Amino acid sequence: MAILIQLTRTQAACCMASDTTRFDFLVIGGGSGGLAGARRASELGATTAVIESHKLGGTCVNVGCVPKKVMWNAAVHAEYLHDHNDYGFDVGNVRFSWETLKAKRDTYVSHLNRIYRSNLDKAKIQTIQGHARFTNDPEPTVEVNGRKYTAPHILIATGGQPSVLSETEVPGASLGITSDGFFELETLPKRSVIVGAGYIAVEMAGILSTLGSKTSLIIRQTGSVDTDERGHIIVDEFQNTSRAGIYAVGDVCGKALLTPVAIAAGRKLAHRLFEGKKDSKLDYSTIPTVVFSHPPIGTVGLTEEEAIKSRGKENVKIYKTSFTPMYHAITSRKSQCIMKLVCVGKEEKVVGLHMQGLGCDEMLQGFAVAIKMGATKADFDKTIAIHPTSSEEFVTMR
Repeated sequence: MAILIQLTRTQAACCMASDTTRFDFLVIGGGSGGLAGARRASELGATTAVIESHKLGGTCVNVGCVPKKVMWNAAVHAEYLHDHNDYGFDVGNVRFSWETLKAKRDTYVSHLNRIYRSNLDKAKIQTIQGHARFTNDPEPTVEVNGRKYTAPHILIATGGQPSVLSETEVPGASLGITSDGFFELETLPKRSVIVGAGYIAVEMAGILSTLGSKTSLIIRQTGSVDTDERGHIIVDEFQNTSRAGIYAVGDVCGKALLTPVAIAAGRKLAHRLFEGKKDSKLDYSTIPTVVFSHPPIGTVGLTEEEAIKSRGKENVKIYKTSFTPMYHAITSRKSQCIMKLVCVGKEEKVVGLHMQGLGCDEMLQGFAVAIKMGATKADFDKTIAIHPTSSEEFVTMR
């Protein structure tokens, strides 16, 4: 008597070799880019697995965007407390508890970890816990905890690593912590020193200072360093590495180190590999981004210097303004808002938009759409202003 056993797609893939488990798509790294690519590939019919050595969600969810924004929101509350009396509220003595904030933040992050795992399970994507190491097999193959996994397409999405100073560069550097360690702090430091001037450094310094830690920011000037010298994986415009069948997206590539960029690149790659869209690739130009400083900075497109360099000074026109947001009309604490439009050519196409001030983080997304579509200064001028808002300044500049 013959017995027919119907295997599921994943089971069939896993049984093709006794010593090596085979998939259509293997993703190393369970962060934003890796998960986005994995889920989209699975939706397109590819048997998929994700290898992660830590918690699902990667830097963004665990020690990046999400917990950072929670801490930034807390710092914003501290700023508003200074203005309560000016708005007629007598709040008396307010005590801040770092411990309470940390506990609630960590609970929220753990909740997100569970959601990511649930989403992978629903998509029938296998999760493999551990460190992946490439082998010398003829086919692209990795080994995790003594077991081998192979696929015709392997995506590296392992993120980046902080640059740690040595004792030679700065005596006492070994006593410091990285931004990952910031989220492990059980109490608010009385005094903090932040080394660096990038997104993370500025944001952490602002959070610590606003919440009551006496904070110093140490900045050093460095030269435009090649990505390969920094250990980043070099990829072409289609995320291909130098070896066929191996790709990379996200911070590990050292370009546009932003969560939405990694997500978009991962999805574009999945469409190219499993939907036959041979030209599917991410457009890395005109990427909007926000620095959650105090107040926040929003920017998209070319700077004034970049526009002059590429188009010539005679073809560039700048519009800018500075003002005090209406929120501060009756407050003793003041904070300026500054805005700039970078336009090129006779048609005055807007190729750059930059701002810093209260609410700029929430203004940028809509303007970024307009700039991506090729809006001109005339298009901005024809748009009716919303009054009274700070964003109306962008459509009333002269």
